[in-house]
Amino acid sequence: MDRRVGVEKRTVSERGQKGQPGTDLYPMLSVEEATEQLLAYFQTLEPETVPLLESLGRVLAEDVYADVDIPPLSNTAMDGYALRAADTAGASGAAPVELRIVADLAAGYVSEVPVVPGTAIRIMTGAPIPEGADAVLPFEDAERNGKVVRIVRPVQLKANVRDAGEDVHKGELVLHQGRRIRPQDVGMLATVGRRQVQVTRRPRVAILATGDEVVEVDAPLGPGKIRNSNSYSNAAQVLAIGGVPVLLGIAHDQVEDLTAKIRQGLAQKVDLFLTSGGVSVGHFDVVKQVLAAEGEMTFWRVRMKPGKPLAFGRIGGVPLLGLPGNPVSAMVSFELFARAAILKMLGQRNGERPSVEAALVDGMKSKDGRRHFVRVRVEEKDGAYQARLTGDQGSGRLSTMVEANGLAIIPEEWSSAPPGSKVRVMMLEGDL
Repeated sequence: MDRRVGVEKRTVSERGQKGQPGTDLYPMLSVEEATEQLLAYFQTLEPETVPLLESLGRVLAEDVYADVDIPPLSNTAMDGYALRAADTAGASGAAPVELRIVADLAAGYVSEVPVVPGTAIRIMTGAPIPEGADAVLPFEDAERNGKVVRIVRPVQLKANVRDAGEDVHKGELVLHQGRRIRPQDVGMLATVGRRQVQVTRRPRVAILATGDEVVEVDAPLGPGKIRNSNSYSNAAQVLAIGGVPVLLGIAHDQVEDLTAKIRQGLAQKVDLFLTSGGVSVGHFDVVKQVLAAEGEMTFWRVRMKPGKPLAFGRIGGVPLLGLPGNPVSAMVSFELFARAAILKMLGQRNGERPSVEAALVDGMKSKDGRRHFVRVRVEEKDGAYQARLTGDQGSGRLSTMVEANGLAIIPEEWSSAPPGSKVRVMMLEGDL
């Protein structure tokens, strides 16, 4: 039985004409329906322990707690004089207060001499506040004459003092499981004494281009041939989200060759299989044939543009996502589906792309009942965002992805999107 309840696996010939799975078994899904069905196949991968610096960019697989108060002792925020604030009450230029300097204290040391009424200790930034002191007077606000510091205005209680534990208390949760580790997080891990960190294993993602017309990037371009851009753009997307791409090259439009390449990928113990091309309705679109014959297929059409032909199922126990062959379709489909699957395997929280509301500068005319993901350049103007199309929206125009920093989402129910329409834009970059 396949995963759709009550539907038995059938042979390719039973499912449709010319080796294509019948559309009656695989109705076109909404983006949400396809996402839900796809993500049901994925779970968070197992953790592994890595050295602290190697954790950067990885997803934390454990909650991290502080082992000490941070800072562990009250200390000074600047160079100056540790003193009792009460001793400076009433100080002025006309009636200065003079305190006797009884010690010098550098950072990394603890004073053995307390501050008592009428005294002060010269102190360096980061040094622990001496016993008896409750404020620090900056050097630039004091006048020193030998062993005496002269003060001409009152010092507030706790001035320039950083209390013990004011940043983090011992036992406090400082980093949540599922967080992608940033440079400041590495600093916090070091602060709480973590030389090694538990992170989620990076998913291994097999990447295979299909098509007799596809050649490697450094191969001569003969008549009718195109370079294999999809494998490299998809591999870069895998790397950017934290996965490990496993490049398998190119499979010809032959069931035997594609089957052999897929089996080669499965032997490398991958967690997800990505193909590009071979998922439409043509006679030579063989990915669906192999998926149906060698494994199970869950769906192959999504109500979106670009990216309508999108096959998904399992083969050899490994989820396989068959992306469309056009370069923009392959990248947009990856953004919506493969990225979500990889994030789930990583166990990352809050991995959705940020979005903004923007006004379309260029209008869109006819729509066909599908959700459109339009390549745009978002800019801020007069306190609001504007989204301008990066060019003709043909799914073969990779240059429009190069120029885009977002995907404007045009809902299914809209018949058109005239200029000025307010739309949600999924940002592909952090900065506008």
